[in-house]
Amino acid sequence: MNLRKICRHRGALLATACLLLLPACKQGGFDYDATGVLEADEIIISAQANGEIMAFDIEEGDAVDADAVVGYIDTTQLYLQKCLLMLGQKATNSQKPDINKQAAATRAALEHARSEAKRLERLQKEDAATQQQIDDIRSQIKQLKAQLDAQVATMERNITGIDAQSSAQDIQIAQIEDFIRKSLIRSPKAGTVMQKYAEAGELTAQGRPLMKVADLETMTLKAYVSAAQLSRIRIGGKATVYAYSREEYRAYEGRVTAIADQAEFTPKTIQTQDERTNLVYAVKIRVPNTDGLLKAGMYADVAFADHAE
Repeated sequence: MNLRKICRHRGALLATACLLLLPACKQGGFDYDATGVLEADEIIISAQANGEIMAFDIEEGDAVDADAVVGYIDTTQLYLQKCLLMLGQKATNSQKPDINKQAAATRAALEHARSEAKRLERLQKEDAATQQQIDDIRSQIKQLKAQLDAQVATMERNITGIDAQSSAQDIQIAQIEDFIRKSLIRSPKAGTVMQKYAEAGELTAQGRPLMKVADLETMTLKAYVSAAQLSRIRIGGKATVYAYSREEYRAYEGRVTAIADQAEFTPKTIQTQDERTNLVYAVKIRVPNTDGLLKAGMYADVAFADHAE
């Protein structure tokens, strides 16, 4: 390698090192401590049901609200199952006995026997009724009371069994309703549709990705700093992020949300043996995308506030 190539090679290494590690580098008339790539919080929304996608009216780039329904998967069979279960539950509940009505005759006979016993007791005092008659009516009262207790206990057991069966049907209906709710396609958080993986009319299965949604209101800048810079950085500390957009650098206020507790080699596509000795720490900064110009994948510079601030 001649002298010119050596100088060119060392100059490239020096520029890369300044970009990633050295504090107080300058660009665009401002000082910065590190450079990184902006990332967006992304989630993949997958199907929670099987069947044909009946509607999926959303396109890439559209904004979605949290929990807003953007489509649904066919629920015809689920609805029919629910109707069948509800009819079965209605039939089950119709078998529940009415204790008051079904025990009315026994109760009436018991009350009549008690009245007859009182009448005979009065007659006995006048020597118009025998002890045998009183004993017979008291025995009859005892038998009727036992019969009434047995009837009520039997019907109460039947009601308990029917209630248990009806409760099981309630659970089955709730399961079907849960499946129907899961047939609705919705985003659990507000954001922008980055990719759409399915269309209306297609068959889908549980777990198949349907779309990717990203929260573009707040971005995350992942940068790498040297060990010497760590003393000036703390979680929750302020940081100023500079991003180049619309032919000018724009400043955004951010907060440090994470600092790696272990060092790693300088993340570069091509590394020389000397560069492997450059250990850095990953730092994440949350940046409000106040003007909507920050995009995932953009490079940005960050200047950390002094620890004392």
